Amino acid sequence: MDGVPRVPEQRRPEASQALRFSVLGPVRAWRGGEPLTTGSPQQRALLAALLLREGRTATAAELIDAIWGEEPPSQALAAVRTYASRLRKALSPDVLASESGGYAIRLPGDTLDLAVAEDLWAQAEKARSTGDLCHARTLLNETLDLWDGEPLANVPGPYADTQRTRLEEWRLQLLETRLDMDLEQGCHAESVSELTALTAAHPLRERLRELLMLALYRSGRQAEALAVYADTRRLLADELGVDPRPGLAELQQRILQADPALAEPAASPASAAPTPVRPAQLPATVPDFTGRASFVAELGEVLSSAEGRVMAVSALAGIGGVGKTTLAVHVAHEVRPHFPDGQLYVDLQGAGPRVAEPETVLGSFLRALGTADSAIPDSMEERAALYRSLLDGRRVLVLLDNARDAAQVRPLLPGTAGCAALVTSRVRMVDLVGAHLVDLDVMSPEEALQLFTKIVGEERVASEREAALDVVAACGFLPLAIRIAASRLAARRTWTVSVLAAKLGDERRRLDELQAGDLAVKATFELGYGALEPAQARAFRLLGLADSPHISVAAAAALLDLPVEDTEDLLESLVDTSLLESAAPGRYRYHDLVRLYARACAERDEQPPSERTAALSRLLDFYLATTARVYAIERPGDRLVDHLEPTQFTGLDFTDGSAARDWLYTEADCLLACVRQSAGDPGSLRRAVDLLWAAKDLAESGANSRRYETTAVAVRDAAQTAGDVHAEGRARTTLTNVLLVSGRITDADEEARLAMLLAESTDDTAAVCWVANDRGIISLHQSRFADGEGFFNKAIESSRAAGNRPSEATALCNLSRAHLGLGRTTTAVKIAQQGIDIYDEMGPTLRAANGHYSLGIALTRAGRLTDALRQLSDALNIFTDHRQQLWEGTTHFRIAEVHLAARRHLQAAQHAEQALALRCIGGDRMRGNVLTLLGKALSGLGQLDRAKVCWEEALALYEQCGAEEADEIRGLLVPATAA
Repeated sequence: MDGVPRVPEQRRPEASQALRFSVLGPVRAWRGGEPLTTGSPQQRALLAALLLREGRTATAAELIDAIWGEEPPSQALAAVRTYASRLRKALSPDVLASESGGYAIRLPGDTLDLAVAEDLWAQAEKARSTGDLCHARTLLNETLDLWDGEPLANVPGPYADTQRTRLEEWRLQLLETRLDMDLEQGCHAESVSELTALTAAHPLRERLRELLMLALYRSGRQAEALAVYADTRRLLADELGVDPRPGLAELQQRILQADPALAEPAASPASAAPTPVRPAQLPATVPDFTGRASFVAELGEVLSSAEGRVMAVSALAGIGGVGKTTLAVHVAHEVRPHFPDGQLYVDLQGAGPRVAEPETVLGSFLRALGTADSAIPDSMEERAALYRSLLDGRRVLVLLDNARDAAQVRPLLPGTAGCAALVTSRVRMVDLVGAHLVDLDVMSPEEALQLFTKIVGEERVASEREAALDVVAACGFLPLAIRIAASRLAARRTWTVSVLAAKLGDERRRLDELQAGDLAVKATFELGYGALEPAQARAFRLLGLADSPHISVAAAAALLDLPVEDTEDLLESLVDTSLLESAAPGRYRYHDLVRLYARACAERDEQPPSERTAALSRLLDFYLATTARVYAIERPGDRLVDHLEPTQFTGLDFTDGSAARDWLYTEADCLLACVRQSAGDPGSLRRAVDLLWAAKDLAESGANSRRYETTAVAVRDAAQTAGDVHAEGRARTTLTNVLLVSGRITDADEEARLAMLLAESTDDTAAVCWVANDRGIISLHQSRFADGEGFFNKAIESSRAAGNRPSEATALCNLSRAHLGLGRTTTAVKIAQQGIDIYDEMGPTLRAANGHYSLGIALTRAGRLTDALRQLSDALNIFTDHRQQLWEGTTHFRIAEVHLAARRHLQAAQHAEQALALRCIGGDRMRGNVLTLLGKALSGLGQLDRAKVCWEEALALYEQCGAEEADEIRGLLVPATAA
């Protein structure tokens, strides 16, 4: 490493001329940023010996022994004195001290990289002991980053040898600790590559083998995990004549038995048993109270802390029906032992038309506290003062249920130490000073099913568990809705759970079904809606029309046709009423049932109906215009944006490519939902198709590929139904691309063939060019290289005719692959380079990575491995920066091919593992290719059992998809089996 040692900034001395030293690599010294001369190897050995003594004095005899051991030269003492004199001049006279015939270096602890590493390690251990694994991992990675190769590199002497071994052993222990924490936090697949490399570098280190087995097992690769044990047992027997240690053998048995304890244990929340005391006004807690353990613990801790300090106040907010009162009453009963002087309760009727007045409530509280009617003052201020006086010195809990706002609550707060108040409201009481605010969300699926089962009965639910899950999901996991649905079912013995699930499956009637007796979800929502101002009500209605799971302020502004600032104010006011949720800063969402209610309100109250259509059209325009800008930034010079449907909305501007990509991937779910929703409207269909096409990067990102595909299918079907040939051709074009991504070549071929016919019939030049390129790629997969050459040449001609240089470059790079298939390696390299030259003309672009990728493959085939590795590394960096996980994975595979060709088996295995860890590498056939290569690399490392497992899995994948590579694998397995 060049430059100063990698000491964290906050740990470095502030003085610009401070000294710094490193021993976790070559022994070096710096003053400020300037390197200092540390002299000959023996002089560096002296410096290292003094630095590693941490300020303690080393005698001349000790230093001689450290540098030369048992056979020092005759002038050793003089040499030590010379080295010390030179170091004193290089460092400064006050740094190296002479004491009692010896020497010492005394400097602050953060001067030496080893001292910094030890401090970071201690902090990591402390963080781990408190359960903060994320921070502990960060600190350990900082520690490991301080190493710069072999410790004390090229420093002679027995002392340096001993310390080198110690420091290297410590580094491995730190690595094992960090990897252990990786597995504790679920990073199993990501750890396999690193552990594969480490076990190859340290084959006899059983702890690393154990971690690798666990990582493979938790990644679903049980056979490979067992193969690691077999390889280890054979290696230990051959090298040391011993068996694996008991811990490793025990892990093998637990894997064989699929021991569920190998999974991370889940902590179970503690519960406290309430002890009822009198007097008390609390309503009875429901007998079937379910879940909410974390909220019960949090609120209980805050309320119970009131003893001996200022009054504790917790304000619990959430939408109607979410279970605020149920939870508050349950918590109040839980903490009653902390309030032996009583519990007061009132329903403040904040969501209704007749809100309870504070002075009335105070009168009832004063009576409950023993005040005679004649002694209760008339004014609210006097009542509040008397109320607080009566509570002084007492420990009383006050439950203020269903409050309207903070103004209604303030006079009712006890205000004295030892007392506490628990408030529930649909409004977040941010203006209630000192309150502990809690937002109550819907139940988890497990809690929801548990509540449903408690009401309906275990026997009825057990036989129809899937239907029961459908019911609670249709209820949006809202406790009130679940209670209503379950109560209806419990009262109808002839109904099955499936009957109820079917009734709730109709979204248009779902709210009507969710009522029983005096309970109704719709009525609960109606109270909140009726209290809204006109502008809030309009926003509430129109926002509910969008199918997206959440919405940004900018998208909401387009839908509402309002300025962004006004829109944000409206949405925040709806959040305060609990009718809308804040999903993240600047993003909002509805509960599922609230969305249904909002849509019902839009159909009932939004007049004329065309305003609903116009709102959704504005939202589609926003997404299409903005996505087109992202596409243009990612692919400068690409003419596709000129062929998209026009929009009235201009869309967002971006300062750089990173911001544009952030927007695209953040909006992926919303964007695809908008496409599907808009495809149902013939007036919006073509814009919906073009939005999907412009967002094609989502198809190759891995995380969004499946949703992109289902959306493409829906749009294709909608275009067919509408009889729009132009839209259908483009929809099939997008579907072809995503099918290629997932490795379903036969399906992609059929879609591409139809897309080509439709595009040519409508003279859609952009689609013709795109589909021709995809048909060429399909031909490569099917080993029809001559056909591929024809399709790529057609794509090149179409691109040139349209003046689309980036599209031409893409086709050229793919044509290079066809030439490789036809045995024309030299021309393949030249053609790929032509593509890169065009990309270079366009400036930095995502698609330039495809050029480097294709040229890397061609250079690999030509045997120019160093050049190939450089091209593929450039491609990998670009794909990673642009979050193209599919291409990131395939590029790791191609890099692994280069390393395997160079017989660098360890590096090949590492990159193959990284490809597998990405989990989206182009379908079963490509996964089979990666596993085949990984097996070859492992075989080269002597890990024969694990190699065999990889080949067996690859063979199963090849046979499943009918790939011709299956014959090669059978050939590999025969000698592996014989061995």
